[in-house]
Amino acid sequence: MTIHVNRILNLKKIKAIGFDMDYTLVRYNAEAFEQDTHKVVLEKLVEVLNYPKEIKNLDFNHNSVIQGLILDRKRGNLLKVSRFGKVKAATHGTLPMPFKIQQSIYSNSVIDLNDSHIQSLDTAFSISHGILFGQLVDMKDQGLNLPSYTAMSEDIKYMIDYAHSDGSLKGMVRKNLSKYIVKDPEVAKLLERYKRYGKKLMVITNSDYNYTDLLLTHTIDPFLEEHKTWRDLFELTITQSAKPRFFTAKNAFLKIDPETELMSNHFGPVTDGIYQGGSAQKLQDDLGLDGDEILYLGDHIYGDVVTIKKTCNWRTALVLEPLIEEIKALSDSQKIQKDIDQLMLEKEELENQINILDLKRQEDGEKVPKNELSDLFSKMDKLNQKISVQLEEYQSFFNPHWGAMMRAGQEESRFADQVEKYACIYMTKVSDLIAYSPRTYFRPMKRVLPHESFESMITQPHA
Repeated sequence: MTIHVNRILNLKKIKAIGFDMDYTLVRYNAEAFEQDTHKVVLEKLVEVLNYPKEIKNLDFNHNSVIQGLILDRKRGNLLKVSRFGKVKAATHGTLPMPFKIQQSIYSNSVIDLNDSHIQSLDTAFSISHGILFGQLVDMKDQGLNLPSYTAMSEDIKYMIDYAHSDGSLKGMVRKNLSKYIVKDPEVAKLLERYKRYGKKLMVITNSDYNYTDLLLTHTIDPFLEEHKTWRDLFELTITQSAKPRFFTAKNAFLKIDPETELMSNHFGPVTDGIYQGGSAQKLQDDLGLDGDEILYLGDHIYGDVVTIKKTCNWRTALVLEPLIEEIKALSDSQKIQKDIDQLMLEKEELENQINILDLKRQEDGEKVPKNELSDLFSKMDKLNQKISVQLEEYQSFFNPHWGAMMRAGQEESRFADQVEKYACIYMTKVSDLIAYSPRTYFRPMKRVLPHESFESMITQPHA
C-alpha cells in the first residue's frame, strides 16, 4: 500500500520513532472486536446502570457507523460533516433524516467540536459507541423508559471505559487472540530494519504492561530474525501513558520491572526500559532531541496526532485501516466516476448555453425562441436523470449508509480535513512503510488552488 503524504517528511532526519500499540503496532479484527464490545456494553448498561433488559436483544450492524462521524448528543442525531463544519448527511438514531428536516435544523449552523453536546467518533474503538447510541435513541423514541439522549451517550462512554478498566474487553481478547488480533509478519521486519538504520524505537500506549507484553509477544516475537523478543527492539516502552494527557501534562514516570511487573518511583533521566505514565516533554528532553527529530505513529486522530501537533511539534503519522476498503472502492468505481465527470461537463455546457440566452434576453433585449430554451431544458432533464442513475451506482461502492469516509458530498469530510492538517503522512497499516527506505524523503503533491487551474474544472461527486 502507498504512504499518503500531506507535508514534507525526511525519514533520514528522524532519530526516534514512537508507536501506539492498539490498532497501530497491533492490528485488530475491528468488526469482531466491536461486535463483542457492543454485546458487553449492553450487558453492563443493564447490570450496572439498570437499563431495561430489552436492550440486550439489539443486533450489531458494523456498517451502520463509520469512523469520523459526529454525535449530536442533545438531539439524538449522528452527523457527517464537511471540512467547513456543515452537515452533509444525518440520521436520527439509526433512521436517515429527510433532507428538509436536516436543513431546518443545521443549515444555518456550523458544527463546533468544542460544544459539550457534540462528540466525535474518531477511532475504530468508537464504532460500537455510535451504533449503541443510534439504537438506544430508536428505542427511547419507541417508548422504552430510557434517559435523555445526552445521558445515554454519557452512559455508553462510561460503560465502554468501565469495560476496558475492569478487564472485560482485554479478558475477552486474552481468551481468543486468534479471533481479535491480526498477525502481520512485515511489522517485525520493518522494526528490525529501523533498528539496523540506527533508529531509536519506542512504544507509547495507553494499555497496561501485561496486556502490551501479551499482544506484542503474540504479534511480533514469532517473526523476529535478529532479536529474541519485542523488548530487544524497543529501547523505551511507556504503558498507561494516558494519552492525550501524556502530550499536554507533566506526570511522573514509574519504572516497571518486566519480570515481576512491580512498579517503583523513577527519578532522574528516562533511559532504556519499561515505564508507566510520564510526559512527552520530559521524554523528549531526556532523549536530547528536537521535536522534529521524533516521529510518532498512532490511530487516534486527536489523541495521537492533533494533540502532538498542537503541543510537542513531533512529526506525526496516522494509521487508518478503514482506508483499505475506501481505496478499493475508489479503484472499482473509476469507470463510473469518469462517466459522471463527462456528464457533468455536458451539464456545465448546457448551463452555459442557457445562461447566455438569458443574458441576451435580460440585458440586450433580444427575443429568444421559446423552443430553443425548451430544447435546452429538456436536454438538461435527461442529463440529470442519467447523472442520478450513475451517482446511485457510484454510491453503491461505498458504505451503504454514509458513503465515503473522507468525503462529505463534494467536499472533504471534517475527518479528512483533520487528517490533512495534522498528519504528516498517513497509511492503512504500519507495515505499508516496508516498501520505503528508512531514508525516504516524503514529499506531498503540489496542491492546485482554484485560481491556479487553467483547465476545465471537473466535478468529482462523492458519497
